[in-house]
This record gives sequence, structure tokens and C-alpha cells, in this order.
Amino acid sequence: MRLQSLLAACAASALLLPLAANAGNFPAGKEAHYMTQCQQVASGQGVDAATAKKHCECGAQAIKKNFNDKEIEDLDSQDGVDAKLMQKAQQVVQATCKPK
Repeated sequence: MRLQSLLAACAASALLLPLAANAGNFPAGKEAHYMTQCQQVASGQGVDAATAKKHCECGAQAIKKNFNDKEIEDLDSQDGVDAKLMQKAQQVVQATCKPK
């Protein structure tokens, strides 16, 4: 019975490897900038500070989980952001972080 459990765990881990390979991270200092900007926008929409912080933290994690380093860097591009990439990011954050 233990061998089957171990094999199942290994199979599940192997299936998740491509997902982990896609995970990215914000460039140095950019996550803090994202958090500040996100919280300012949320506050401007009448969201209280605690809820805004929680939503923005969730959004940052969703972005790191679903986008690679290059895509995350492109989301903060100074020369214009790809509309499809921005739409995908917004959809991912909304789906992941919607209030329950």
C-alpha cells in the first residue's frame, strides 16, 4: 500500500513540474511597486486598506504563479504593455482573488 501511495505522489509531482517551470518572479523592487500601486487603486475605489492589501498580495502571488519572468517584466514595461498579456493578467488575478 505504501508503494502505491509513493508512486501516486511521484506521478502527481511529475505532472506539476511544467507548472513550476512557468512560475516567475518580479524584477528587483517591482513587487513593492506593484503592491503600492495596487493598494492606491483599490483605495481610490473605496476599498478599505486591509482588504486592499489582502487582494493585492493575492494578485502578486497569482502573477508569480501564472507568468514567467519575462512576462512579469513585460507587464511593467515602460514602452507599452501588450494588451493580451495585460488582459490575461487581469483575468488571472480576478479569478484567483475574487472575494468568496
